[in-house]
Amino acid sequence: MHATGELAAHDPLAVIDNVTFDEIRIGQSASLARELTIMDVELFAAVSGNINPAHLDAKFAADSRFQKVIGPGMWSGSLISGVLGSHLPGAGSLYAGQNLQFRRPVGLGDVITATVTVTGKRADKNIVVFDCVCTNQNGEVVTSGTAEVIAPTRKVSRPAHELPQIQMIRHDKHDALLRKCDGLPPVPTAVAHPCDESALRGAVEAAQAGLIDPILVGPAAKLHALAAAHGLDISRYRMVDAPHSHAAAQAAVALARSGEAEAVMKGSLHTDELMSEVVRKETGLRTNRRLSHVFIMNVPTYPRALLITDAAINIYPTLEDKVHIVQNAIDLAKVLGVDVPRVAILSAVETLNPKIPTTLEAAALCKMADRGQIKGGILDGPLAFDNAISLEAARTKGIKSDVAGRPDILLVPDLEAGNMLAKQLSFLANADAAGIVLGARVPIILTSRADNVRTRLASCAVASLVAASRRSSVVALAAE
Repeated sequence: MHATGELAAHDPLAVIDNVTFDEIRIGQSASLARELTIMDVELFAAVSGNINPAHLDAKFAADSRFQKVIGPGMWSGSLISGVLGSHLPGAGSLYAGQNLQFRRPVGLGDVITATVTVTGKRADKNIVVFDCVCTNQNGEVVTSGTAEVIAPTRKVSRPAHELPQIQMIRHDKHDALLRKCDGLPPVPTAVAHPCDESALRGAVEAAQAGLIDPILVGPAAKLHALAAAHGLDISRYRMVDAPHSHAAAQAAVALARSGEAEAVMKGSLHTDELMSEVVRKETGLRTNRRLSHVFIMNVPTYPRALLITDAAINIYPTLEDKVHIVQNAIDLAKVLGVDVPRVAILSAVETLNPKIPTTLEAAALCKMADRGQIKGGILDGPLAFDNAISLEAARTKGIKSDVAGRPDILLVPDLEAGNMLAKQLSFLANADAAGIVLGARVPIILTSRADNVRTRLASCAVASLVAASRRSSVVALAAE
């Protein structure tokens, strides 16, 4: 018997059978081949608890004996188990013992073939002895040894068990976002009223990561007491004493207006309290753009960062508002490295319907982009969420689009829809989020007590990239 590959458990026609003790012959063999991927290594770590950085951390592994990530030795051993349990003897067999030697490392991309060959039988307990060898794609032995298996005595042939689908949830897209800030100077950031542990710790963590240089704006005595109570060292950071949250919002905005701060970060005050100071005509940070919020969502099942706007500032935006909202998002996507951002304008349906105003607004926005009133991106809409995200769904409905199935930006109809969408992605799809307010003189970081460390740092990283881009633009204009 010789079998290569894996059981197609998703195929309803696939069957699993066995070879009984009486049927097994000396010299009989079976094989299974598999390529080692990073997903295999991570799954093995999750199941076994083996989190050796030699298997999981490329930087650590680069300084190790083999100078690369290698798979755990028992991964190849598990392939032997796969052959014995699924092919020979197969269904109903039980492991009695195993002896293995690991002779060569297995690296990512290596194709390992596990082969078992019958070398002996003991009828008293239905024991079958196997010689076990794993070889790589070059024919080199990586693992060898023996196994003893209690073989089945009853013939079995049945549909293969359908295995659950496995989704690996990684947060490496946020890591890539943080790496974009390597080499950038910390952004002077006015942190408005960081008067609870979450807000103050978030500012300190971002400073320790080299993303911001915080200016702590709030009641000085309270901030010192809070830091001492939670073991936070704030002695190195500038502090501006402000007696209460409203005064802190005013002072933080004033620091940004004067150029002392290149970003503003929300502390423990309410968002409306900070934003009312930001939009104040005489003393705020308004520009000719309407302010809007962008969520940067890193969804495990989507291949790139997904920008959702506006889900926090503009409640029921008009067509004119949406021009600013989408332009802010396009400009941000470019800062994040997207050359020509694709914008899907969402509605309930993908056809124009006079009874659904957002479909008409979507069509108008697309035409405005055609005429250069919105610059730098490719717009399409109206698109329902399914055909905006899924190329297959778009094709099924006969939609020909340069955006459908691969958007970088989702322009939502209103705040309610955007807020629900962003939170659904976070809580049901395990997405990582970051958020920023654009359209003001400086980027504004809106943090929440519910935000985890990754979200806080990623939001600060986005602000850092925006500030660096603006700094470069000023230098370029001055050079002209």
